[in-house]
Amino acid sequence: MPGIVLIGAQWGDEGKGKATDLIGTKVDYVARFNGGNNAGHSVVVGNESYALHLLPSGIINPHLTPVIGNGVVVDPEVLFQEIDGLEARGIDCSHLLVSEAAHIIAPYHRTLDKVTERFLGKHKIGTTGRGIGPAYADKINRVGIRVHDLFNEQHLHDKVEASLHQKNQMLVKLYNRRPIDVDQTTEELLKLGERLKPYVANTGLILNKALDEGKTVLFEGAQATMLDVDHGTYPFVTSSNPTAGGACTGTGVGPTKITRVIGVSKAYVTRVGEGPFPTELFDESGEWLRTQGHEFGVTTGRPRRCGWFDAVVNRYASQVNGLTDIVLTKLDVLTGLDEIPICVAYDVDGERYDDMPTDQAAFSAAKPIYETMPGWSEDISNCHSFDELPATCQAYVKRLEELSNCRISAIGTGPQRDHIISVHSLID
Repeated sequence: MPGIVLIGAQWGDEGKGKATDLIGTKVDYVARFNGGNNAGHSVVVGNESYALHLLPSGIINPHLTPVIGNGVVVDPEVLFQEIDGLEARGIDCSHLLVSEAAHIIAPYHRTLDKVTERFLGKHKIGTTGRGIGPAYADKINRVGIRVHDLFNEQHLHDKVEASLHQKNQMLVKLYNRRPIDVDQTTEELLKLGERLKPYVANTGLILNKALDEGKTVLFEGAQATMLDVDHGTYPFVTSSNPTAGGACTGTGVGPTKITRVIGVSKAYVTRVGEGPFPTELFDESGEWLRTQGHEFGVTTGRPRRCGWFDAVVNRYASQVNGLTDIVLTKLDVLTGLDEIPICVAYDVDGERYDDMPTDQAAFSAAKPIYETMPGWSEDISNCHSFDELPATCQAYVKRLEELSNCRISAIGTGPQRDHIISVHSLID
């Protein structure tokens, strides 16, 4: 009954797509459990690179079943664009399963997301404007539209009408916009439902049966720990739970069926959007990391904010998720540096914090306390074992492992699929 959760241990963009694809060769199902098309995974197979946003990274592997769980908010238009793009490149997507209980991102969610963010001005959250937040808000407010609602015209019309009743008042009176037509929206969603229907299934039942039969399920989280709506840098977070607990609520699989939790961390840290970021670099070092690491968003193209490795964040991720393993990515990006700083603690108004401050104001005021490790200049992309890495590189990895309170089981040494060193097995 091997249920494996794979999550981001920082602020996202850690390389979860590569890690999922690596582990996906040994599993039967890959289930995405949170988020929407605000996420972005890059998967490199040979000379081909695939940018995935809503589809599970396992879609590239024809031998497993990709699943979009009930915790995901689905924009059908984006889903179809992504499917069409992959199939045009020879990737079969017919084996995809979409939870009938997943919530739908309707066109009005995108509209509200954009006008609200503009209205907030300097207080903006930094959303992608793709309607994810408003869709999750409707879910919590119990006026959301689920996938199975798309197959009953009268039921769908009633739900759209209920959802737009208040939204139209806001659009007209607060944002000076035209109201959204209920009938037109219902018709658009019904057409999308027709194409979506072949993929729809009771995915919770399917995943539980698979685990009971001894099959392996990989639960894939979008975004990352520090963007979790409960445990991240609130309010600069996403609208779902990318932490390990979200795998259960987002798929309908109980926690006793989870056997391993793998966190993915970069050898440094990046963040997109607004919010505090203690190790952020504003000098040539930050630009160097951005350039060397090609740090631009898969979904938005936005340049990512870059900083040195934050061990406080990683210890927190180990605690919140119950990490059993870490996959350390992009170690090769640091090649060529004479010295590499590591944030080991924070200074908040003269007080040392070795653990994550619970007070958001304290975290916003946190200044990194660094220790410095010697760097390396050798190309590590052709290293196939830990012992082949330069001695200073090995020392850096061992120190990150010690500071993170979790073993590092795999190390990414380059962008290609085979640029990875396995230190410990990720599947027993």
